[in-house]
Formats: sequence, C-alpha cells, structure tokens
Amino acid sequence: MSIFFSVFSQTFTAWCNSHLRKAGTQIENIEEDFRDGLKLMLLLEVISGERLAKPERGKMRVHKISNVNKALDFIASKGVKLVSIGAEEIVDGNAKMTLGMIWTIILRFAIQDISVEETSAKEGLLLWCQRKTAPYKNVNIQNFHISWKDGLGFCALIHRHRPELIDYGKLRKDDPMTNLNTAFDVAEKYLDIPKMLDAEDIVGTARPDEKAIMTYVSSFYHAFSGAQKAETAANRICKVLAVNQENEQLMEDYEKLASDLLEWIRRTIPWLENRMPENTMQAMQQKLEDFRDYRRLHKPPKVQEKCQLEINFNTLQTKLRLSNRPAFMPSEGKMVSDINNAWGNLEGAEKGYEEWLLNEIRRLERLDHLAEKFRQKAAIHEAWTEGKEDMLQKRDYETASLSEIKALLKKHEAFESDLAAHQDRVEQIAAIAQELNELDYYDSPSVNARCQRICDQWDALGALTQKRSERTEKLLETIDQLYLEFAKRAAPFNNWMEGAMEDLQDTFIVHTIEEIQGLSTAHEQFKATLPEADKERQAILGIHNEIAKIVQTYHVNMAGTNPYTTINPQEINAKWDKVRQLVPQRDQALIEEHARQQNNERLRRQFANQANVIGPWIQNKMEEIGRISIEMHGTLEDQLTHLRQYEKSIVNYKPKIDQLEGDHQLIQEALIFDNKHTNYTMEHIRVGWEQLLTTIARTINEIENQILTRDAKGISQEQLNEFRASFNHFDRKRTGIMDAEDFKTCLISMGYNLGENEFSRIMSIVDPNRMGIVTFQAFIDFMSRETADTDTADQVMASFKVLAGDKNYILADELRRELPPDQADYCIARMAPYTGPDGVPGALDYMSFSTALYGESDL
Repeated sequence: MSIFFSVFSQTFTAWCNSHLRKAGTQIENIEEDFRDGLKLMLLLEVISGERLAKPERGKMRVHKISNVNKALDFIASKGVKLVSIGAEEIVDGNAKMTLGMIWTIILRFAIQDISVEETSAKEGLLLWCQRKTAPYKNVNIQNFHISWKDGLGFCALIHRHRPELIDYGKLRKDDPMTNLNTAFDVAEKYLDIPKMLDAEDIVGTARPDEKAIMTYVSSFYHAFSGAQKAETAANRICKVLAVNQENEQLMEDYEKLASDLLEWIRRTIPWLENRMPENTMQAMQQKLEDFRDYRRLHKPPKVQEKCQLEINFNTLQTKLRLSNRPAFMPSEGKMVSDINNAWGNLEGAEKGYEEWLLNEIRRLERLDHLAEKFRQKAAIHEAWTEGKEDMLQKRDYETASLSEIKALLKKHEAFESDLAAHQDRVEQIAAIAQELNELDYYDSPSVNARCQRICDQWDALGALTQKRSERTEKLLETIDQLYLEFAKRAAPFNNWMEGAMEDLQDTFIVHTIEEIQGLSTAHEQFKATLPEADKERQAILGIHNEIAKIVQTYHVNMAGTNPYTTINPQEINAKWDKVRQLVPQRDQALIEEHARQQNNERLRRQFANQANVIGPWIQNKMEEIGRISIEMHGTLEDQLTHLRQYEKSIVNYKPKIDQLEGDHQLIQEALIFDNKHTNYTMEHIRVGWEQLLTTIARTINEIENQILTRDAKGISQEQLNEFRASFNHFDRKRTGIMDAEDFKTCLISMGYNLGENEFSRIMSIVDPNRMGIVTFQAFIDFMSRETADTDTADQVMASFKVLAGDKNYILADELRRELPPDQADYCIARMAPYTGPDGVPGALDYMSFSTALYGESDL
C-alpha cells in the first residue's frame, strides 16, 4: 500500500473508531473489517441516529454483499451519489473503493451539514476555521493542505475554545513537529478526538492530503460546535431565569409594601373612628393638634407609598407581559382595588374624625360659656336669698301693734313683689342646667345638685311667703302709702339695675361680624334707655325726700328704716353708679370682640382668596394631564420629557399648598368654623393635591411602560400613533381607558370574529385584575403580542435538552457545570424529580419546570 493510501487508511480508521466505540466496538483494518457489511451498517446507524434494515448473519459471500448493499442503499437515500462503488468491490476488500466509500460517508455526515454565514460543506468548514483563527499571529488558513503544515492552525483552534489546554504563547512556527504533536495529543486526551494523522505524515510531504486534513478538522468542528450549542442553551436559560428571579423579587416587594400599607391603615382607622370626647377644651385642642400632625407628618409618606405601589404593580404586569409570563395576581385582599378600598375607608374615617373634633370643640366652648353663666346667675340668686327664710319665719306680728302690723304686711307685699321679680332668674338657672345636661356637660352632677338646691329653696320661700301673707293679711288695716309706694317702685327698679349689671357683666361668644354687630346694637339700645331709668331713679328718691319732709314738718317719730323694704336710697345710688361704670367697660369688650371678628374675617378672606385660585388650578392640571396622556404629540420620549417638566412645575407649586395649610391652621386656632367666601375646604384641597400627584406619577409610569413595550417588541412610532388613534377613537368618554363594550367594538372594527368565549379569553389577557377596563398599555401589549420576539416554554425546554445531552431529564451536576451558581441552585430548588422510566437517581424534570416558568403549569 502506498504512503497515500496509508495516510488515508490511518485517518479514516481513526474517524470510524471515534464513532464505533459509542456502540462498543472498533475496526483494526479498514479494508478487511467492513467486508461483511456488519460494522459498516453499525457505523451508519451511530452517525445517523437511525435504524437500518436487519443485517444478514450468514458467512457466505451472498450475505456479505446483501449487508453492504443495505449500507450503500441507506447512503444513497441521504442524497449521496455513489459513483463506481459497488458492494462486490467492498466485499472483495478493494482498498481504493473502501476508502472512497468512507470519504463519501464523511462528506455526507460530518462535513455537508456544516453551515457558516450561508456557506456550507467544505466552504463552510474553511470559513469557520478562518473565523476562529483570525486573532492568532502567524496563522493564515486558506486551504486544507499546506495551511496546516506548521501545526499552529490546530493549536489555535484548541486554544480559541479551551485556552487552558495549550500555552499558545510558547509555540514557534519553526517547530511544526512539536506543534502538531501537541495539538494531536491534547485533542485525544481532553477533547475525545482520536489521533487520525502522524505529525511526520504532514511535515514530511510537500502538500498534505486534503481529505485527511478535512476529516481531522471536521472532528474539531463537531467537538467545539457541541460546546457552543451548550453555551448558547445555557445563556438562554440564564436569561429566562434572571427574568423570572427579578419578577419574583418584584412580587415579593409588592406583597410586603401592600401588607405594610394595609397594616398601617388597619391600625389608623380605629384611632380615627374613636369618638370618646374629652372634658376640657385643652384636651380636645390636643386631639386636634395630634390630627394635624397625622395630616402633616404621618399620612403624606403613606400617600407616596400608595402611589409607588400602583406604579410597581403596573411595571411588574408590563414586564410579565413582555416576557410572555402570566399576569401577577397578588394575595387575597392585596389587590390594587383592595388597597384603594381600604384607603377610601381611611379617608372616610379621617373626614368624619375632623368634623367630630370641630363639633366637639364647639360643644365644649358652648358648655364652658353656659357653665360660667350658670355659676354667675346661681351666685347672684343665692346672695339674694341669704337670710330670707329666717325673715319669713319670724313671728313678730304676734306682739306688734296695729300700725306695726300694717307696716309688716306692707313690707311683706313689697317682698312678694321682689320675690316675683326673681322668678325669671330661677327659670333661667333651671333652663341653663337643662341645656348643660342635654349637651352632656362633664360636671352635670354638681350643676344638677346646685340647681336642685336653688329650686327647693325657691319653693320653700314661696310656701313661707304664702304662709306669712295669710297670717298677717287679716290683721292689716292701714299702711303708710308713701313707704309702700317707695318700696313698690324701688323693688323693680333695684331688680332692673341688678339685671342690667348682670347683663353688662355677662360673657358672650360669637363667631361672625354679624353676631357681634347684633350684640353692639342691643347694647346701644340698652344705653338709650338709661335717661328714662335715671328719671325713675330720681322719682323714687323724690318719694324718700317727701317722707323726710313729712317727718321734719310734723315731727313724727319714725324709728328705724322703711318697714316695707330693705332697699334704701344709698343702695339705689350705689347700684346706679355701678351700672354707669359697667357701660363703658361693656363698650370696650364689644370693641375688642369686633376687632377679633374683623381679624377672623380677614383670615377667612385670606384663605378663600388662595383656595379659590388653588382649587381651580388643581382641577385644570388634572384635565391637562388627562389630555396629555391621550394626545399624540411627538414621540413617547417627547411626551415623557413634557410630563416630567409638568411634574416639576406641579411640585414647585407645593409652597402655595403649604401656605394655605398655614392659613387653615390659623383659622382653626381662631375657632373659625365656616367661610362664606369660598366653597373649597382644606380637605378638598388636600384630596385634590394628593390625586394630582398620584395622577402625574401614574401617567409618567404609563409612558415609561409604553417605551419599555415599544423597545422590547420593536414597535415603530408610526405603529404607536396608529394604536393611539384607534384607542382614542373608541375611548368615547375621553377618560384614557376603554370599558369592555368599547373594547369589543374596537376589536370587531378590526375584523375580529368574536364569540363570548373568545372575548372572555382576550379580556383575561388585557384585564387580568377583572376590573372591566382596558388601559392603553394593555391595548398595545395585545396589539403587538403576535409579532413579539419573546422566549417560549418550548424554546427554554429545547435549551435544557441541549445541556442534558438530549436526555429527557437533567442532573444537578450538569446544571452546576453549565449555569452560574445562583441560577443553578434556583433550578435545582424548583425542579421536580423526574419520574420517567428512563430516569436515574437524582434526575430532575426540566420539562415541567420550563412550562411552569410561563404559567402553563404550577412552579
């Protein structure tokens, strides 16, 4: 055999044995060992993965020819033309024909399927070699003969894929024997590529055999392309797992934030629903201050958390849709709608609490005023009744003369007049006590006890007066009319002065300019009566002067004071001077209260002027944001920039809100409870401001998600404009969302033939939370999902199969070898044990794991 055939034989024998050993056999002599056709058929089954016809086991020539023909027929069935190669030549051990047949098999099964950048077979293999060796110095692969003589080409291929196996920097171009032997030894030891050529065969010839070099190099290609497929498969799996891990973290973050927010709401609502009143104004003012701290310090961060929660939820749903994952369904009770309902309950309790606080402060203010009024009137009445019971119980009429009896009776009549004049005060005291009880005054027991004592005493005085009158009336004959007239006129005038002093010293509480003007008008009317009262005082003093004149003229012995009254001119003058003194004091008090009410009116107007600007401003901004979100001006980036500038201008408006809060606090501290100059309350402004911040943040998030969807799915700006135009056309209410009926009409207009089941299926995709609405984000996700380039469960399953070496299961060691440690552990922890009949201990089911990643089964 020539050197030419010897090289062929060595190369092809090594190539055949690299495959036959997978079936547990090998050949020694390529011309002899294929003559019966059995190992030839086995070789074809191994390299093709297919079963050939059952071979003949006989030893006769006819059996051998039959087996070889079966092998040749199989080769021909793969589109290979066998020229001048017959079964008889193979059976007869024709070396040339046998080597030609093996070369044909190599070309078909090892080289023909090589494809690199639209080239195939020999050209594809050559291009692959050039691409892989391009970075290496002194390597220039142009063919499959002399380009490989120095051995650097083989070493470069190995170093490019397995750099740890060869120290390429130490190789020399002028030492081809060392280079070739190094490459062949390393390939055989570490890459499972048998040694197909000797270094001497390549170095010792001017032009190495092309077929032998191609066969050898194709083995390197297949060895490294398998590793490349595994690397590609591992990269795909890592990408999918990274998305899944990120989404799981986002879900955990949402659940925690939702739980924390709901727990805060759960703790806060009972505090806001507590309606246990305090007994003092100071205590209720402290409750109001605590509520202000809640509004200023505690609630605003929670408003931000609620807004961020909605943004996170929408972003997560967008990422899940883009990665072809099922929609995220939060735990029971933690949906965005659940949080909105809980927030609504919180704001309802909050509004009721503030109204209750203000009503309680009004009630306590009224109670304090009534209690003080009760004490003043009770003290005046108790001072008047002191000693009256003892006086009525005297039996002085039993030993008196007739004239003295007359005097006693007249005196008693004067007392009855005085007693009747005090009836109104007793009724006022009882009415005030009743009102204190109705308003649930905390010290009602002591008020009731004092009122009861006054009423009991009043009844006793009435009974004693009636009894004394009955016993003295029948003894009466005559009485001094002058003393009687003095007593009768002095008693009501004295009572009028006492009432005037009481009224002038009475405390008052007003809340408006009109109320203080009413008090001032009444006071002016009172002052207008003073001249007439002064005339009455002078007339009463004239009666006393007439008595003195009669005593002086007729020298009558009038021992003691007026027997019919204890009132004397000195007391009348003293009380009149007191009334005159109290009038200017009342004037000053009314002036000061009028100034206070004017300041309150200024505070009302100051608050109203700002609120009447801020309220419409907030409403206008809400409407402008709504228009921006549905209009199509510029690109999404332009809209996002516009919205962020808009958000900045809104945030810059915050000092005006804070200023209004300050004015509102001044109003509350001044106990101002109404404002006719504006329909806006601070609560309206707060709620509107919080909704404005939430709306701009939510709108920005929607545009960001649209950008994320556009970039992930390759949607052009023109397509986005078309989507927006269609959406706006069917968004009849111009709210930025479509209800289910509008969406159905939209689909029908685009040619969808919708039954109830199909429409329900589509709604479950675009409205996973079952809220009955379709957002623009969900609309563009639906419109673009058919053309999206996303991973599927089948693609991930195929990648795992590559890593598993075509097995139906995968081992933990294989995962750790191909994937990063954290993602390998992630898979191992979640993959179920493989239960198929071909399983081994520790086998894991990557198929069910792949479907679970996309929501097609449980993970």
